[in-house]
Amino acid sequence: MKHLIIYCHPNTKSLNSTLKDYVVEYLQENNNEVYVRDLYALNFNPVLSFDDLAGQLQGVVAADVKQEQDFITWADCITITHPIWWTGLPAIMKGYIDRVFSYGFAYRYDAGVQKGLLTGKKVVIINTHGKSHREYQSLGMDKALSLTSDTGIYTYSGLEIIKHFFFDQADKVTTERVAMWKQETKKAFL
Repeated sequence: MKHLIIYCHPNTKSLNSTLKDYVVEYLQENNNEVYVRDLYALNFNPVLSFDDLAGQLQGVVAADVKQEQDFITWADCITITHPIWWTGLPAIMKGYIDRVFSYGFAYRYDAGVQKGLLTGKKVVIINTHGKSHREYQSLGMDKALSLTSDTGIYTYSGLEIIKHFFFDQADKVTTERVAMWKQETKKAFL
């Protein structure tokens, strides 16, 4: 299978990096093709410009966007790995979505009805956050996060969500919890 990992964290020793590395190793050991797109290492430009918007309507995208779209087109399964910051995507990840999941590539409107264009592709989302699941549930943030990312981005684009992991209290994580999360993550790819 062809796996694309879109990774977003500025610290190469972060928990997100550890989980990403584990997924890469597991997938490669099981004879999958794997490409990693590290948005910070790529110095990906997250700013959606006027030219980007105008080009989308004409089916024309910048070279850096086209390259990322080619990776998405190539992939059977996309794994997106990033922390939750301020109850959302890090700015560079949000900019990636804004620019790469563009009109005419990830979605379009047919007679006023939205249609996702990335059908036939699977997605696994791995998120870490500092709050506990209980805190997020009491605030309704667990539902809000699922609604804004799962519904508002991934299923909107036609992707089939295999699993969305929310690994909590990541700032106080133990070695045992990381080992447990690795095993949970592996199950999404069986």
